[in-house]
Amino acid sequence: MKRLTLYLVTAVLGAAFSAASAGDVDALAKGCNDCHGPGGVSQSSDVPSLAGLPEFVHSDALYVYRDEERPCTESKYRHGDTTRPATSMCAVAAKLSDDDIDAIAAAYAALPYVKMTQEFDATLASAGKALHDEHCDQCHSDAGTNADDEAGMLGGQGMDYLRTSFKQFADDTRGQPKKMKEKFDMLSEADLEGLDLEALVHYYGSIQ
Repeated sequence: MKRLTLYLVTAVLGAAFSAASAGDVDALAKGCNDCHGPGGVSQSSDVPSLAGLPEFVHSDALYVYRDEERPCTESKYRHGDTTRPATSMCAVAAKLSDDDIDAIAAAYAALPYVKMTQEFDATLASAGKALHDEHCDQCHSDAGTNADDEAGMLGGQGMDYLRTSFKQFADDTRGQPKKMKEKFDMLSEADLEGLDLEALVHYYGSIQ
């Protein structure tokens, strides 16, 4: 596993991706953090944290983005030089080699996962817990915070990010693992209109 130094907390993405050589995880991580937060811990509700993300989940996502098989909405920079033009994950991943991707994923997987503090609706969160326990816990245990599951981290991620992700899954505009798709296909049309998915968002947001 390649080292990850304190440079993680002072990111300049544009310079990082233009200057980084293959496998230079320090420079690559600098770039990631300008959107995903210092040390890969997000401070923006619509951007996921990377720190503590299982290595396979992270690397797989980057490969999918590089192949443009996942929605790539442009996003502004949240840290460093925020006057730079917005970018997208597809644009960022296109500049990464296989070695870059594997190094980034391994580096962030070695960091602790930090849950975001955010406001949530307790009633919706309670309903979301019931939905999680019935449909999601088998793959996303411990409220979706168990890295040993090698599944996406859910509990404590930004609620706007979760809301967008669930909508993409429901609309079938974002590729899903087979088991995930089966679960979504089980939901009724009324469920997919937002109520139960919003409850899930509030449940995962309540994990702090």
